Amino acid sequence: MSFSMTGYGQSAVQYGGYKIQIEVKSVNHRYCEVMLRLPREWAATEDGLRKLVQSRVKRGRIDVFVNREQADGQKSTLQLDHSAARAYLAAATELKQHYGVEGTLEVSQLLSLLGVMKAMESEHSNEEDPEQLQALLQQGLDEALNGLLHMRASEGRHLVLDLQNRLRHLEQLYAEMRRLAPTVVEEHRTRLRQRLTELQDGSFHWDESRVGMEVAVFADRSNIDEELTRLMSHFEQFRQLMEQNDSIGRKLDFLLQEMNREVNTIGSKANHLALVNHVVEMKAELEKIREQAANLE
Repeated sequence: MSFSMTGYGQSAVQYGGYKIQIEVKSVNHRYCEVMLRLPREWAATEDGLRKLVQSRVKRGRIDVFVNREQADGQKSTLQLDHSAARAYLAAATELKQHYGVEGTLEVSQLLSLLGVMKAMESEHSNEEDPEQLQALLQQGLDEALNGLLHMRASEGRHLVLDLQNRLRHLEQLYAEMRRLAPTVVEEHRTRLRQRLTELQDGSFHWDESRVGMEVAVFADRSNIDEELTRLMSHFEQFRQLMEQNDSIGRKLDFLLQEMNREVNTIGSKANHLALVNHVVEMKAELEKIREQAANLE
């Protein structure tokens, strides 16, 4: 199964008089980057939570938000931290005395400064068990990751179906290019003979062997058999990758680069209007595939 890199999951658990809400969001990223935002006093749990995410998600930027609020029925009170308030006021006085800074520190401004007002810890929170808290947060995060992965899997299935349809379109273009390739030299030979005949006014005689040499040089220069063979091989590898239950995003990106290289070479060699038109259409389709494949893990 192929996963998209875009998803969302959430969960909620109860602990120590608090309701803990956990949200997980993921978007495209080249590697697996985990960003955690949780209360500072729970920072010790961060490493375990990060490892849990990395064990279940292989690629993408994953943002984890852990928020807590007083559970229903629990009273929430605030307490003034006098030492923090005095420190802020002393700093304001020092700025005025030493640097001539004008202005006053209003009460509303002081109350909004970090650390001046603190939430009173409940009886339960004063008895926090670090191991129990870690286990509970991991349980909640695991549940949120289940939702995230379900969404990523659902979107991944739709992406794969779209890529398979686009691959079939590429193969149709390829079949037409394979059909046209042998006619390029013969059409060039016909046009060359026709042009020489039109120019023949009796003042010169064109040698059939020279015509043959010219056609042979053109045939060698415009031959695209090798490019078509490699392109078909890339198509087969692409289809096989989409059937794998693995992280395939980077592999698809590499294959698409190789496909583009072969198509560009065909375009530079093909001295044929219909072939060039197919090359342009194939390049446009490859760009659409690249944009879609960039969403896969």
